[in-house]
Amino acid sequence: MYYNAINRYHFKVDWGGSRLGFAEVSGLDIAIEAVSFRDGNSPEDQFRKMPGLRKFSNITLKREMVRGDNEFFDWINSKQIGNIERRNITISLLNDAHEPVVVWRVKNAFPVNYFGPVLAAGDSNLAMETLVLTHEGIEVEN
Repeated sequence: MYYNAINRYHFKVDWGGSRLGFAEVSGLDIAIEAVSFRDGNSPEDQFRKMPGLRKFSNITLKREMVRGDNEFFDWINSKQIGNIERRNITISLLNDAHEPVVVWRVKNAFPVNYFGPVLAAGDSNLAMETLVLTHEGIEVEN
C-alpha cells in the first residue's frame, strides 16, 4: 500500500487578522476523559471505565513580529468585563500547489495568553510573538 505523506511546513491560519502567515502552530489535540464508574450492586471489586467528556488543548500561534502590526496584542487586550471577541479559526495544511490537504476548524476561540519576544543582545534571531487560544472544539476535514 502506498501512502502519500504530507509535509508539515506549508500551512496558513485564517484567524480573522490581516496576516495569515505563521512560523508555528501547536495544540491541535483532543483527549477523552476516562470516567471510573462502579455500580454498588456489582459483584466485581473494580471500577469500569467509560468515555467521558472531550477536552481540547489550547492552540498556540507563533509568528515573527512586524512593525505596526499589533493585532495579537489588540485582540487579547480588547477584553471587557465578561466579554472578549470569539472567532472561528481555520488552520489549513497545504500541498505544493497551495491547496488545502487537511483543514482544522476551531470553534469560538479567544486568547488566554500573549507572549512578546525574548530580547537577547547576542542573538540575531527574529523577534517572535505568541498567542495562546482556548476554544470550544475542533473539526477536521481531509
